[in-house]
Amino acid sequence: MSFPGCGPLTGTRMLAQIGDDPSRFRTAAWLCAYAGLAPLTWESGASRIVAHRRICNRTLKEACRRWAFSALTKSPGAYQLYQHRRDAGDTYVGALRRVTQRLLSGLHHCLAHGELYDEHRAFPPRNPDR
Repeated sequence: MSFPGCGPLTGTRMLAQIGDDPSRFRTAAWLCAYAGLAPLTWESGASRIVAHRRICNRTLKEACRRWAFSALTKSPGAYQLYQHRRDAGDTYVGALRRVTQRLLSGLHHCLAHGELYDEHRAFPPRNPDR
């Protein structure tokens, strides 16, 4: 409940889909792949194909999308990341997916370490020179 934009219904849906075993997802990347947020990449020789992950937990994916959308108005860091990705040329969906990945990675960290959400740790200030 310490995460911005995550209400009781969204939080309940996400935790129901993730499960109660903290060792189920060893890394945040595994959790993002399970939620369908990580793209699939096939490489063979000189060819490389990056595709949308269609096989995923759709209930978790939708709950995460709603969470990221509502976090844009509650979290300055989430909005800043969203605007940065939009300015870099990402579509609305692509920029929101990046915010969702960051929030879900933060959730994984908090669940694995028993910590509460920290805005400055989840969204560190951007260096304008980069």
